[in-house]
Amino acid sequence: MMDSFDDYNIITKEEIRELKETISNQDISSATKTIKEYLEQQDRVELNIAVTGESGSGKSTFVNAFRGLGDEDEGSAETGVVETTMEPKAYHHPKYQNVNLWDLPGIGTPNFKADEYLKQVQFERYDFFIIIASERFRECHIQLAKEIMRMEKKFYFVRSKIDQDINNERHKSNFNQKKILDKISKNCINGLKGIGGMDDPVVFLISGHELSKYDFNLLQEQMEKELPQHKRHVLILSLPNITLEVNEKKKKALKKHILKVALVSGGAATVPVPCLSIAVDLGILAYEINKYCSTFGLDKKSLEKLCKESGQSLKTIESLKSSVWYKGSITTGIVLSQLRVAGLFVTGEVAERILSIIIPIIGSVVAGGISFVTAYYMLNKALNDIAEDARKVLIAAVNTSV
Repeated sequence: MMDSFDDYNIITKEEIRELKETISNQDISSATKTIKEYLEQQDRVELNIAVTGESGSGKSTFVNAFRGLGDEDEGSAETGVVETTMEPKAYHHPKYQNVNLWDLPGIGTPNFKADEYLKQVQFERYDFFIIIASERFRECHIQLAKEIMRMEKKFYFVRSKIDQDINNERHKSNFNQKKILDKISKNCINGLKGIGGMDDPVVFLISGHELSKYDFNLLQEQMEKELPQHKRHVLILSLPNITLEVNEKKKKALKKHILKVALVSGGAATVPVPCLSIAVDLGILAYEINKYCSTFGLDKKSLEKLCKESGQSLKTIESLKSSVWYKGSITTGIVLSQLRVAGLFVTGEVAERILSIIIPIIGSVVAGGISFVTAYYMLNKALNDIAEDARKVLIAAVNTSV
């Protein structure tokens, strides 16, 4: 059944017209490249996350974990108990170069002044701040939070190294993880209220080495709520593939984008350039499906890393994947073979909805409608298959309960 279009960011008639005018004077190769670049625009939206706290609080480990990296992986931020960050340093996401995690210099020096610190690190370039403490929140954390609020930016308190706290208590006969977590949370909140008089502070309990546990899902949900829509999409896609909740969010975000892709495909089909429609359709489908595999961590490099961390063999992990989209990189040839075996059946009700949307935008029923339905159907099928494979792989690799 076709999804509701009410909340989708649909391409406008003017955008389609401008795109058609551009590609009508291009050869097939150039036109395909133009359309691909247009679709990539949304993925180029910059997201800058600042991570700050005292020396040794786990800032750099958080920067690495958020990007799906270990502390010793290539491209990871340097970690250590001694402050290793003297200047703000941006660490790009390995798959989304427009997503930057900024490791900021440590706070808490005797002469610390929040306003001067924020000027020094150029506060205006960040979308929000993560303020990390590994034990208790102190005056410097509160000063910084209040100054960030004064400058109308968002921030989130993170209590790090929760795995260490749990391990330190595990040997006790009365060990109760929930009670320990509740106690840590309550102490942090009371400290923030007592030292700085903050109203209803929220603290997220996080382990940089076990990011899938504790409050990471709550943290990313809060960040997601408070970002504008175009940046929310980028945040969701860049999240590490560590929980079933994250994978489901990625599926929903990518599904919303499918309608826009299908409309672009339908618009290109109405341009009177020989063979352009099929070339564009195959190019668009191959590009988008490759993106799905990468986003869900099912590309070869991601799977090899997952196997190394989980102790599973690559053969075992790959045996869990049942979709047809794993023959190395997705090529137009693979897409064409799948189009040949796919049956495109659309009910009258759905067809009526399709026409009511695409005719005002792309201006053609026959060629545009065929390309629209082909792209919409194939991308939805591929996304569903890939997301299901990602779910099975995650469950097997990290023993996640469904």
